[in-house]
Amino acid sequence: MDSHARSELCPRYHRAVELIGRRWTGAIVRTLMHGPHRFNELLTAIPGISDRLLTERLRELENADIVRREVRAESPVRVIYELTTSGIELGPALDEIARWAERWIEIPPEAANQ
Repeated sequence: MDSHARSELCPRYHRAVELIGRRWTGAIVRTLMHGPHRFNELLTAIPGISDRLLTERLRELENADIVRREVRAESPVRVIYELTTSGIELGPALDEIARWAERWIEIPPEAANQ
């Protein structure tokens, strides 16, 4: 295989980076790594995300089979979001990104106070 062929992006890799790299997606997945959450619990756990954007990202993650939405027929009805097997398997990759960020990403002074 020549060097040009090796340097081309794999379409699956590109799709994965585009999906996981979307704003708030990493925070949602990292939060769900700690177990199932209801919608309002996710809103509380992820400061700054709007309910509209959380809804949008959760749908994208559902469509990608990373998150499962379960409606529990209780009174009142409860909707629970949890990671699928493929979502859980993102854990080590996200842990590596977190380690890399701790070493290489500077936090602007104005962001450090948030």
